[in-house]
Amino acid sequence: MNIGEAARRSGVSPKMVRHYESLGLLPTLARSEGGYRQYGETEVHLLRFIKRARDLGFSMAEIQELVGLWRNRRRSSANVRRIAQRHADDLSRRIEALREMQRTLEQLIACCHGDERPECPILDGLAGTPDLHAAHTTPTSA
Repeated sequence: MNIGEAARRSGVSPKMVRHYESLGLLPTLARSEGGYRQYGETEVHLLRFIKRARDLGFSMAEIQELVGLWRNRRRSSANVRRIAQRHADDLSRRIEALREMQRTLEQLIACCHGDERPECPILDGLAGTPDLHAAHTTPTSA
């Protein structure tokens, strides 16, 4: 089958198929008399494997390792598990960092009056200005 058909059947764009080929994730393919690459079920299956790994957020370097392990029937599942665990740990760190960003943003939003005044604790917070909320209030005379 041609690249368009392989792409359609695997759920990967032709551009990404070419990219994966350039990275060496796909083996060298047979070519038609016209010079077009010819894909078979094996390549479509491999493209689906790569797509699923990308959907799970694995990096291209990790996918390269996983593809190598997948192809190696003498592999140790401990190596596969190590890669997956490292990725899961990285995802946990990133999720916690996102949660911290969300908490900070929610705090800034809570401090903002959202009215017609020019003072804005959100902008002050983004500028790294320490709690200028007090500086923006008008002192009352006693």
